[in-house]
Amino acid sequence: MAAQTEIGDGIGPCRWSTSLFFGVGRNALFCRSWFPVNGQVKGIVIIIHGLNEHSGRYAQFASQLTSCNFGVYAMDWIGHGGSDGLHGYVPSLDHVVADTGAFLEKIKSENPGVSCFLFGHSTGGAVVLKAVAPLFSLVAPKYQFKGANKRGIPVSRDPAALLAKYSDPLVYTGPMRVRTGHEVLRISSHLMRNFKSVTVPFFVLHGSADKVTDPLASQDLYNEAASEFKDIKLYDGFLHDLLFEPEREEIAQDIIDWMEGRLSAGTLDNVRTRW
Repeated sequence: MAAQTEIGDGIGPCRWSTSLFFGVGRNALFCRSWFPVNGQVKGIVIIIHGLNEHSGRYAQFASQLTSCNFGVYAMDWIGHGGSDGLHGYVPSLDHVVADTGAFLEKIKSENPGVSCFLFGHSTGGAVVLKAVAPLFSLVAPKYQFKGANKRGIPVSRDPAALLAKYSDPLVYTGPMRVRTGHEVLRISSHLMRNFKSVTVPFFVLHGSADKVTDPLASQDLYNEAASEFKDIKLYDGFLHDLLFEPEREEIAQDIIDWMEGRLSAGTLDNVRTRW
C-alpha cells in the first residue's frame, strides 16, 4: 500500500492511499481511498465507477468530498483500471456485484458506526442497486446503461475532460466486448423488473441530453420505487459524465448537500429493508 497527502484542484488537502483487494474469485482488484487530513469523518462514500473507466477518474470528486469531512473508497472492477483481467472484459456482472458486496462489507467492518453512501455511475449504479441496496443509502446517477460508451458518443461538454478520458490508458476505448454488452443488458433488464422493490433512500442525477443512457429510465426508477426518501434531479442540457461536465463542482455539491441532509434527518437508520 502507498499513501501520501495530495492537494485537490483548489479544493483542499486529503490523505490518499492505494491497495489491492482480492475479490470472491481471488482476482486482485485495485483500490483507492481518500480521507480528510484532519481525521474527522462524518460519513463514508463508496464510489463504484462505470463501464470501461476506473476509480482514479474520481480523484477530484473525492477531494471535494474530503473537504466536507467524508471519507472515500473506490475499487476498479475486474477487467478495468489496475485490476486483474482482460481490459474491458466482464465475464459476468454477477462477479462485479459479488466483489462489490465483499468490498463494502470490508469497509463497514473497518468503519463501525459510520454511515455509508454509495455513488454508482452509469452501470456502476446498476451494480450498487443489485448488490447492496438493503444496506446503504444510494447516490446513483444514470443507473441504467443502454448503449456502448463509444469514443464517438459525446459524454461531456468539456473538451478537456473528453481529451483526458480518451487519452487515459486505463480507460477502455475499444469496441464493446460481446460478453460485456450482454451482461449490461441482462442487469438492466433485471433492474427494470424490480423498480417497485427499491425501498432504500436514494438520489438519482441525470443529464437531460445524455446520449448514452436514457433520462426517462431514471425518472421511471424515481416514480416506481417504494422508497420513503427519494430524490431526483435532471440537469438540463447536460451529458452522460456529470462529474466531468464544466459544472462538476456544483453537481458534486448537490450530492454532498443531499448526503448531509440525510445525516441530519437521521433517515439512514431506515435503510434495512429488502431490495
